Amino acid sequence: MLTEIESFDLNTIGRDFIQDPHPTLHWLRANSPVHYNADGSVFLTRHADCLKVYQSRDMLSDKQEEFGKKFGQCPLHRHHTTSLIFNDPPYHTTVRKLIAGAFTPRKLAEMETLIEGIVDRLLDDVEDKGELDLIPDFGMILPTEIISFMLGIPEEYRTKLRGFSLAILGALDPVVPPERLELGNEAVTEFSEILTELIDHRRNNPEGATQGEVLEALIFGEYNGRRLTQEELIQNCIFLLNAGHETTTSMVGNSIGLLLDNPDQHRLLLDEPDHIGTAVEEFLRVQSPLQIGNRLAGEDIELPSGTIPKGTYIHTSIGGANRDPEVFADPDQLDITRKPNRHIAFITGIHVCLGASLARAEGRIALGRFIRRFPKLQANGPRAVMPLARFRGFSSLPIRVN
Repeated sequence: MLTEIESFDLNTIGRDFIQDPHPTLHWLRANSPVHYNADGSVFLTRHADCLKVYQSRDMLSDKQEEFGKKFGQCPLHRHHTTSLIFNDPPYHTTVRKLIAGAFTPRKLAEMETLIEGIVDRLLDDVEDKGELDLIPDFGMILPTEIISFMLGIPEEYRTKLRGFSLAILGALDPVVPPERLELGNEAVTEFSEILTELIDHRRNNPEGATQGEVLEALIFGEYNGRRLTQEELIQNCIFLLNAGHETTTSMVGNSIGLLLDNPDQHRLLLDEPDHIGTAVEEFLRVQSPLQIGNRLAGEDIELPSGTIPKGTYIHTSIGGANRDPEVFADPDQLDITRKPNRHIAFITGIHVCLGASLARAEGRIALGRFIRRFPKLQANGPRAVMPLARFRGFSSLPIRVN
């Protein structure tokens, strides 16, 4: 009779794992750190193993073949095989350099001023409500406003952005029903049409860019004489939405949820607000918005926990690695003063998150100002977790602020 560990398969996970993956991740990390799924792929849960995979140049991110099997030839396949994240050098290097022009220190400084204004305006609305669902009433609106300014998206399209992001990212889960694939394809198609109009308009009217907008830099930026093609522009603008929208919503929701569950840490942050920087890092460690990454072994790789042969498809458990007791003392305990904090919420290596500095600024500004303004923050009803394994966050988090 198979033991529970031996029978675990990432490709057949159910609601219990999505609701709380950590008991299973603890178990796998201790007993089966290089865990083989029925399809021959492996699931890694130890920090040292995940770190080695991310830092190895022999690990591949290209998903042409894998996504061809999963999606077939469709808009989702075109998006995920054109955008930055699922590609390898030299293409990845070129596209990353071109996109990096939109994240210069000057652009980030402009964005911080913009974020402060957006946050303060949203907090006025929160105060007026008194009782609200943090996710739709604050967490979703914040990144919607930020990414809209970055890409020059008109207000009439903004309510669609979270739906686009969830539909496209939801198709990356290990288990994807046909109806979710259909929603993902529809989202790529509709958002591509919107972006085509915006890109064409900005290309013809470059002087119209507003503060914080990066679309002009994406269109006209060059690296070694090369610019992004129209298709690359469209798919990487979708990537920027996905990379910064859902994860920001989840970072905000997860962080507030953790403070509600840890009143001593909430009180410490109220008493000593200068801890907001380390607090954001700890929120990202304890409940990472991105829970699972992927690589393909381009060569045999020797990990601290074992050898993985060339050609193996690898799932990296970011959530598991970020609670590894070999790296983090009392890993399940929230400690907003934790230093050092070697979490891998933003990955590492050549695919380290391009928007990590922006995400940290969003966290410091949004959470810092939220907590200072509403010191009497309380839960106000049952919360609901998103039905996704690869991404972790709340779909509902009712709160009361006064």
